[in-house]
Amino acid sequence: MNSTEFREFGKAAIDLMADYYDSIRTRDVLPSVEPGYLLKMLPESAPEEPENWKDVLKDFNEAIIPGITHWHSPQFHAFYPTAVSYPGIVGGLLSDSLAVIGFSWMSSPACTELEVVTMNWLGKLLGLPEEFLNCSDGPGGGVIQGSASEATLVGLLVAKNKTVHRLMVNDPSLKEGEINAKLVAYTSDQCNSSVEKSGLLGSMKMRLLKSDADGRLRGETLKNAFEEDRAQGLIPCYVIANLGTTGTCAFDPLYELGPVCKEANVWLHVDAAYAGSAFICPEYRVLMKGVEYADSFDFNPHKWMLVNFDCSAMWVKNGYDLINTFDIQRIYLDDVKTNIKIPDYRHWQIPLGRRFRSLKLWTVLRIYGAEGIRSHLRNQISLAQHFAKLVRADDRFLVEPEPSMGLVCFRLKDGDSATRKLLENLTEKKQIYMVAATYRGRYIIRFVVCSHLTTREDIDISWKIIKEEVDMIVTPTLHTKTQIPALGHIDIKSLCEKSK
Repeated sequence: MNSTEFREFGKAAIDLMADYYDSIRTRDVLPSVEPGYLLKMLPESAPEEPENWKDVLKDFNEAIIPGITHWHSPQFHAFYPTAVSYPGIVGGLLSDSLAVIGFSWMSSPACTELEVVTMNWLGKLLGLPEEFLNCSDGPGGGVIQGSASEATLVGLLVAKNKTVHRLMVNDPSLKEGEINAKLVAYTSDQCNSSVEKSGLLGSMKMRLLKSDADGRLRGETLKNAFEEDRAQGLIPCYVIANLGTTGTCAFDPLYELGPVCKEANVWLHVDAAYAGSAFICPEYRVLMKGVEYADSFDFNPHKWMLVNFDCSAMWVKNGYDLINTFDIQRIYLDDVKTNIKIPDYRHWQIPLGRRFRSLKLWTVLRIYGAEGIRSHLRNQISLAQHFAKLVRADDRFLVEPEPSMGLVCFRLKDGDSATRKLLENLTEKKQIYMVAATYRGRYIIRFVVCSHLTTREDIDISWKIIKEEVDMIVTPTLHTKTQIPALGHIDIKSLCEKSK
C-alpha cells in the first residue's frame, strides 16, 4: 500500500467510525450472534494475494460489527466505562503512525520526555502530593502502565524485592527463598479480580480481608491481620487499598490504612482504577484523604477520562525502588547517562518495549482542557443521580448502597430471585446491558453511566426499558407512592465523617 492508498483507506475508515458513533443509538447494545459465528464466516487460511482495502471495510461492516458489544452505546451500563473520544483516537493514530518503541531515552527521546511531562500534569490535576511527581526534589515519578492490573503486579514485585533485601541486610543468615515463602499481601474482599491475580503471578499469598458494612477495609481489620500473621511467623509485605471498589464503588479509608502500613514498614499501593479520575474535581479529593501514606498510586485515564485504552497512570514515591527491582543490563541497551528525572522506563515496568501512550494523554488534555474533563465527570455523576431519583420514585425498587460516582446499585423489593430474573430478561433482549454484584448478602444490579455520549434523555430511555420489564414480572403494589425529593450531588464530606 502506497501513501495515496493509505490516505484513501484512512479517510474512509475515519468516515466509517464517525458514522458508527453518529448512529450508535440505533443498535442493540448486545450482539445477536452465536459462539463460532465468525469462524464460519471467514476463510480458514490467510489470503495468498493482496486484497483491496474496500473489501476489508466491507467485511468489517458485514462480519465484525454484527459481533460487537457496543461499549459506547448510551444503553451500555455494565462494568465501568472504557474511554473513547475523538482526540483520544487521533492521539492513538499519531502514536501508531510513529510506531516507536520507547524502552530507553535514546530509543525515542520525545516518547520518554512527553510521558514525564504529561504524568506531572496529570498528577497535579489530581492533587497528588508533590513527592509523587518527577518535578519534585525527590526520587518520585509517574509512569504509564498498560492497565491497573499491571500496576498492582509491579507494586507487588517491588514490595517483595524491597522487603527481602531489607530483611537480608538486617540478618545475613536469612535465605531469599525462606523469606519469599513467608510474605503476605492484603486487600479487601471487595477487590477487583486482578488484585487477587497479582498474588498468583507474584507468588505471594493474598489475604482478602472482610470489609465493613459499607464495603470498606478498615485500619483495625488490617492491623489485626498483621498481628495474626506475625504470630504465625509470616511477614506482612504489601497492601492494596481500593478507591472505588468494583462492586459498589466503595472507598477504603487511606487515613486509617496508611499509618498501619507505615508502622509495619509495609508497601501501600492504591488502586483507584475507575474513580481516580474524579479527583480532578476538587470536591471529591476528600475521598483520598491519607494518600500521602501511599508508596504507589494508580488510576486508569482509559476508563473515565476520555483517553483510549491502554493508559494506566501509576506514580511512586521512589523510582529507585522500581529500578532496583527490574534493572537488567545488556550491552545493546547501553544509553546516555540519565537520572531519575529522565527515566529509562524499561526499568519501571514488566515488558521491555512500550508504545508512545503519552501522545493520547497529551492530546486529550490539550483538546478538552482540565475544565472540559471536569465538566464531563460532573455531568456523568449528575446523570447517575438522575437515574437514582427515577428508581427511588418507584416503590418496587430499593437503591442501595448510596450512589457513588457514576454508579447506581438497585434491587427489587420482591427479593433476589426477582432481581436476578429482571437482569436475565433485560440481557436476553439486548437493548440494555448491566451486570450484577452483591451488597450485604443481597443480589443487586449495577447501573453505570459509561458512554461519553449519554444524555439525560438516554437515561430516561434506559429507565423506561427497565420499568417496562418490571411491569411484566412484578405484581403492582396498591399503596400510594411517596413523593421523592430531587437529589443533588452526594455530600461526600459528611458521608466520610459519618463512616469514620
